[in-house]
Amino acid sequence: MGSVLKKSYFDELCKSMTLIAKNKNSLFLGQSVAYPGNLIYKTLSHIPSKQKMEMPVFEDTQMGLSIGLALNGILPISCFPRFDFMLLAFNQLINHLDKIPLITEGKFKPKVIIRVMVGSKIPLDAGEQHTQDYFKPLKQILKTIDIYQLKKVDDIHTTYQKVIKSKNSSIVVEYSKYI
Repeated sequence: MGSVLKKSYFDELCKSMTLIAKNKNSLFLGQSVAYPGNLIYKTLSHIPSKQKMEMPVFEDTQMGLSIGLALNGILPISCFPRFDFMLLAFNQLINHLDKIPLITEGKFKPKVIIRVMVGSKIPLDAGEQHTQDYFKPLKQILKTIDIYQLKKVDDIHTTYQKVIKSKNSSIVVEYSKYI
């Protein structure tokens, strides 16, 4: 009998990012998307550099820029290496991206794909400021943005396929402990 290849969390993320990058209007932006520094970078290392925009530690502005890009026909994939730091972008996320479709009665519906990672506590606990998961509170707050958790390898590619097809903005929560 031949050996069965087991899917890995990392490989499925890379495969999903390749699928998103096929859209010529896609732009991956965030910290360490173009230069090494975190696990998100590693999942994007095969993506052409012209589809990546490196950002400083500037979360609120990054989310605002993502909204502006989306309103102008770009598909931004806004990457946040830690959920804890994405808290700084909640003003733009909750009061703007989530509400624009409602306050414009559907005339404007920017689509942003948000990748956010929950830091691992093993083999080294990165501490309270790097390992929190805000999935449940966000799910309760958001009205027009879909939110997904990637806790199983088999869910990764199908979730990203769903996100790509959706007309809504989406948050995809990834977990570094599985990589």
